[in-house]
Amino acid sequence: MDRKKQITASIVAAMASFLAPFMGASVNIALPSIGREFRADAVTLGWIATAYLLAAAVCLVPFGRLADIRGRKKIFVSGILTYAISSLLCALSPSTAVLIVFRIIQGMGAALIFGTAIAILTSVFPPGERGRALGINTASTYLGLSLGPVLGGLLTQHFGWRSIFLVNFPLGLIIILLVLTRLKGEWAEARGEKLDLWGTFLYGLALVGIMLGFSRLPRTLGIGLFVSGIALAAGFVFHQCRITNPILNINLFLQNRVFAFSNLAALINYSATFAVGFFLSLFLQNIRGMNPQAAGLVLIAQPAVMALFSPLAGRASDRIEPRFVASAGMALSGAGLFLLAFLRVGSSLGFIVGSLALLGFGFALFSSPNTNAVMSSVEKKSYGVASATLGTMRLVGQMTSMGISMMIFALFLGRVQVAATSQDNFLQAVRTGFILFSVLCFGGVLPSLARGNRKKE
Repeated sequence: MDRKKQITASIVAAMASFLAPFMGASVNIALPSIGREFRADAVTLGWIATAYLLAAAVCLVPFGRLADIRGRKKIFVSGILTYAISSLLCALSPSTAVLIVFRIIQGMGAALIFGTAIAILTSVFPPGERGRALGINTASTYLGLSLGPVLGGLLTQHFGWRSIFLVNFPLGLIIILLVLTRLKGEWAEARGEKLDLWGTFLYGLALVGIMLGFSRLPRTLGIGLFVSGIALAAGFVFHQCRITNPILNINLFLQNRVFAFSNLAALINYSATFAVGFFLSLFLQNIRGMNPQAAGLVLIAQPAVMALFSPLAGRASDRIEPRFVASAGMALSGAGLFLLAFLRVGSSLGFIVGSLALLGFGFALFSSPNTNAVMSSVEKKSYGVASATLGTMRLVGQMTSMGISMMIFALFLGRVQVAATSQDNFLQAVRTGFILFSVLCFGGVLPSLARGNRKKE
């Protein structure tokens, strides 16, 4: 193996993996400023975040398949270029409608990146070193999550919200320069096979219906969209089983136990943990009266612990079966969520930070070993699709987590603004949410353990 190629691939993948979570965390901090400038309501501001997630989720698997056919490096460079240019256009947006359109394009660029970065790492590292490389890459993701609220807040406060989009442009150009000058070779083990355009169309419509429908439950429109999405998903699966070159090989789920259960574990884990920051941000600012900067410093505990321990967890998964490491992580995450179910107005910051640290440690033990298990369970020609499928599980899990949170708030609070007058109902909602999430996480230990041992290359 070419050690220089491995080092370059690690640096490039780490920088790319830093970009999207840093942007996401920064945008959340900047939303109030964007709302004030454009006089946008909460629903419109929500679409600035949701449009990006939805576009990325819809495009991930098709772009991952395209990378396996056309070349992972080529698609990766296209993704970074798309992401960089769309970030510049976001910074120049004259209205929320235009900003949302450019965020959709940015989400498509993110899909091009996520569908290839992990696949490239898997292509250049042998199985015995893969976990360590994936652990370092996972740590860079959590570093982006950690620095997003802090640096994003500073940039927004001193240079305006547009600056958080502008910083992505030069960083993207640096990544492209590194790839073109230092990362030699190409990986396209499925070269010559065809991209299933009809399947791509069905897949996109199904995912849009399911995700938009879920976010609008229990309204009639939400039920209609969700049921339509499920029906389209069934049609997509039927179509994929009948064609020679599917965008998603259904047999990976039906015949590959490690692949199927590892992706299910990822979906459950992200569904149970993503909304934690959302809950606690509202609690710390609206109930405890902390300012955004102080709240951000409390919330940084979780991603900071993730970034610290992910490389160690990845290295452990090279020596120990990933399912054991990941399952232990899932259980610890459930314990951290269960502790947060005892949240009170007078809960000490030490209790909150400690619970977040336990949750972060559990997530670190889960994430990179689980990724290692997924990528080690498939043939080389399916690395792009495997990476993209795992990324889709992450995005769908994140939106599921937010959907559960909004349904809980609708049940306990209705459309009342979170304030001191509604703090009892708010706390009851949050505690209910943490109980549900902890049960979901503990339940995820079973599929995590049931996956079996990874494939030996």
